[in-house]
Amino acid sequence: MKDRVHYAWIIVFVTFLSFLAVQGGRLAFGAFMEPWEIDFSIGRGTTSLISTLSFIIYGVSQPTIGRMVDKYGARIVLSASTFLVGISFFFISFATQTWHLFVLYSIVSIGVGGASNVAGTILVMNWFNKKRGLALGILEAGFGFGQMLIVPGSLLLIQAFDWRVTILSLGLFLMIIVFPIVLFFIKNHPNDKGMDPLGGPVEEGQSEELSENMQVKKEVNLSLRDVLRKRHFWFLILPFGVCGFTTTGLMDTHLIPFSQYCGFSTSVTSAAVSILAAFNIIGILLSGVIIDYFSSRKLLVFLYFTRAISIVLLLFIQDPILLMVFAVLFGLVDFATVAPTQLLATQYFKHYSLGFIVGCLSLSHQVGSALGAYLPGLLYSGFGNYDFSFYISIMILVGAAILNALLPEPDKVGQVQ
Repeated sequence: MKDRVHYAWIIVFVTFLSFLAVQGGRLAFGAFMEPWEIDFSIGRGTTSLISTLSFIIYGVSQPTIGRMVDKYGARIVLSASTFLVGISFFFISFATQTWHLFVLYSIVSIGVGGASNVAGTILVMNWFNKKRGLALGILEAGFGFGQMLIVPGSLLLIQAFDWRVTILSLGLFLMIIVFPIVLFFIKNHPNDKGMDPLGGPVEEGQSEELSENMQVKKEVNLSLRDVLRKRHFWFLILPFGVCGFTTTGLMDTHLIPFSQYCGFSTSVTSAAVSILAAFNIIGILLSGVIIDYFSSRKLLVFLYFTRAISIVLLLFIQDPILLMVFAVLFGLVDFATVAPTQLLATQYFKHYSLGFIVGCLSLSHQVGSALGAYLPGLLYSGFGNYDFSFYISIMILVGAAILNALLPEPDKVGQVQ
């Protein structure tokens, strides 16, 4: 068995499971908005603000979490974060005041930030010297499977029981099942198992190792100023913020309320979310495979333009069929942007602290997510619809595609000093 299945794939599977449970629970936020509004007598602006605050905390934590992963290893960060989300969900089920939701969901956000692409990317870079694109794609598919299974599952459980039973079940699942698996199976580096990475040691490894050793002091002393001087960083970070605005911000927070606003039933809404998640998984995996053979930069340009076109459909939705068409198209390009963005970051900034760089990218994504969660809720309260939010999303997606088009190919950049 050891000869047939490299332990790197066990690492990928366990991290995938953690992402499915943790990120799926976070993506289910939209399912709880309406029940909370009824139970706590609050408006859409307040529930949107809970989501916004959680995204801000998630984002601000990312560079620090990146440093923690660099210092303590992904195993400790990933397992502790999984448990933290589980116990926070457990206590949310007993919330009786609105401020309880604000405080506890803020704690959830710290855990979600730890069980994220920062730790996952480091694990892939440590365990894989080939098929990194595929591995990153599989990890990102954990988000998609969480979206496909946990979000509609939460809707159905809320309808059958109530929101408290639903979020309590999520918390127990994370604490009793997922956390022990992550803690036991995750290993930070192949050396911990006395193995080589998948693909074997890097050829010309000695020269690469020397180069990296010469960079140690730079990595330790890396400051935000060093990063801000890199044009490549800005042309990655700004589109990734737009990605957050239009996915986890706008769609994952407001698609369910938007569907309810359109008058669609719970079954139609659940079907749309499930279809979007299923095609999200397909898009993620395709993206991971494609970037092993094709330009990540060109793929990102295509993905952002296609996402803009998909949101145009929302301006004309009048029946469930068009909602399903949107779900297919948006799903294919939903999280598909993450793997090529991460791969470009590792190629442009290979001699910097990778945890810090990926953490900064995640910070941008979460700031965008926070704006994408709050502004549509605010605009909905003011105008009674989501049209203006969709127009904004279309324009900034086109801008993101243009910025990625202006990036150079990594092999033409050389070492980013």
